[in-house]
Amino acid sequence: MENTGKLVGINKNLITVEFEGNIKQNEIAYVILGESRLKAEVIRIRKNRADLQVFEDTRELKMGDVVEFTGELLSVELGPGLLGQLYDGLQNPLHELVGELGFFLQRGKYINALPEERKWDFTPCVKPGDILQPADAVGTVEESIFKHKIMIPFYLLGRYEVVEIAESGNYSVKEQVALVKDKKGQLIPLTMMFEWPVKMPVTSYRERLDPTEPLITRIRVIDTLFPVAKGGTYCIPGPFGAGKTVLQQITSRNAKVDIVIVAACGERAGEVVDTIKEFPKIIDPFTGKSLMERTIIVCNTSSMPVAAREASVYTAITMAEYYRQMGLDVLILADSTSRWAQAMRERSSRLEEIPGEEAFPAYLESTIAGFYERSGLVRLRDGNTGSITIGGTVSPAGGNFEEPVTQATLKVVGAFHGLSQDRSDARRYPAIDPLDSWSKYTGIVDTQARNKIIDLLTRSQEINQMMKVVGEEGITLSDYILYLKGEFFDNVYLQQNAFDVVDRATSEERQKKVFVEILEIIDSPLELNNKDDTRNFFNRIRQMFLDYNSSEWNSQDFYEKERLIGELFCKYRKAGIELEKSLFRKTLVGPKAD
Repeated sequence: MENTGKLVGINKNLITVEFEGNIKQNEIAYVILGESRLKAEVIRIRKNRADLQVFEDTRELKMGDVVEFTGELLSVELGPGLLGQLYDGLQNPLHELVGELGFFLQRGKYINALPEERKWDFTPCVKPGDILQPADAVGTVEESIFKHKIMIPFYLLGRYEVVEIAESGNYSVKEQVALVKDKKGQLIPLTMMFEWPVKMPVTSYRERLDPTEPLITRIRVIDTLFPVAKGGTYCIPGPFGAGKTVLQQITSRNAKVDIVIVAACGERAGEVVDTIKEFPKIIDPFTGKSLMERTIIVCNTSSMPVAAREASVYTAITMAEYYRQMGLDVLILADSTSRWAQAMRERSSRLEEIPGEEAFPAYLESTIAGFYERSGLVRLRDGNTGSITIGGTVSPAGGNFEEPVTQATLKVVGAFHGLSQDRSDARRYPAIDPLDSWSKYTGIVDTQARNKIIDLLTRSQEINQMMKVVGEEGITLSDYILYLKGEFFDNVYLQQNAFDVVDRATSEERQKKVFVEILEIIDSPLELNNKDDTRNFFNRIRQMFLDYNSSEWNSQDFYEKERLIGELFCKYRKAGIELEKSLFRKTLVGPKAD
């Protein structure tokens, strides 16, 4: 018999239900509204009353309406067919919803996440008698550019013997492809799909590893100064309009990962629409095909019910864990976690919980930490590794990094890419402030060189502030040279032209080479006798490097521009230099040098 209750309280998308029998935390229920069934989740139980958050608009609900409890937790469907999809927070494929209902979506309409009619070319990889564990593969299918592993469902515990395995052929996600037997002799049929609760982390791996390998994003300021590790975490806080969403799109295109999952949790509708329109047009630099072929978008705008923001975050991370179990590297981009936190604050207020700082709930930090902790690099039982890297944007009001959401995020992430409104206004993109940002990970250059550049940028900024008071005439020539060295590095290395097909993405090899060249110029004593000579030299070499950045890697034009830079550097470099260690040796000593 179904467990039912009746509605006794309504507060926007929070409802109170009086029930008989047994229910559990995070259980899914449906509110009966005429012919519609509105999905809801149990978030608090008090004696015979439960508080539920409804994932839909609650207009027209009234006291006494029937609520049906399912006994199931909020779950997602896992199987082939996820890649390239656009989902809402409850994993409804939006394209199918639009095709069925039109552009004006109706409440209480839910569609299967995976295409049930589609046939997949299944290839078995086990035989009868094999002993398997949860997450072990029974076969594979081709999905996009990957071999999608058909795995033993994560919810099955212990060891299972393969009794039957399907032959190679075409099957739908609901057709049986294997039959296994548990230790009690119970037979369990397996299909290509299964469900998993979104708020329960997947732990079907051998061990967690420390994330040490840099995740190459081909964004110079990140890879060189504030690196992200594969399997690590980072956040991008910044004021509105500073370029958070654009930076995430650039990262999704250029990051060296297998799968990209974008979770738009409460983002403005206009930005979400832009993301949906642009992603199919983006050419994947690694495959030459559409980036959407290895991307999943989970979409929940600020105009949707706030409860769906939480669902979209957990839906995205659960699908990421599924692909990690296949030995793939996954990047999750959550935009923006501030709006998720605002939804938590709104829900907490309706529950009349004791508020924390700025009225956010007291469990804000633990909830954010729980999300980021589901990242990581893991070793699977077959010896392969898989990773989830999480990058979340934060939208602090007024760009105030001291507010609770930013601070709670900073406590758990490994890298901090703080965006500056001043740099954005000055069109210095990406607008990552090198003086506010930091990273705990190892990048593509050694820590000593990285710290040297940070010190230079800090000193350059201090001199710039001094010049605003005393003018250029009020500082010494040595300070003026330091200031221009910092500006030179900022202009030619930290900034990248997103509209230039070459400069918008810089390979690891090129970053290392150019960084060392710039470092040599910065470290070398220069024959600069006055401020006019200093200004002229840095203006010329800055423009040369900008042209250098736009030249194709290892092309004739690339080496020609490098030669011109070397000649100018030779002209102004002080005599008595050890040429053997110089990257510009050939330019300095002539073409006969080795």
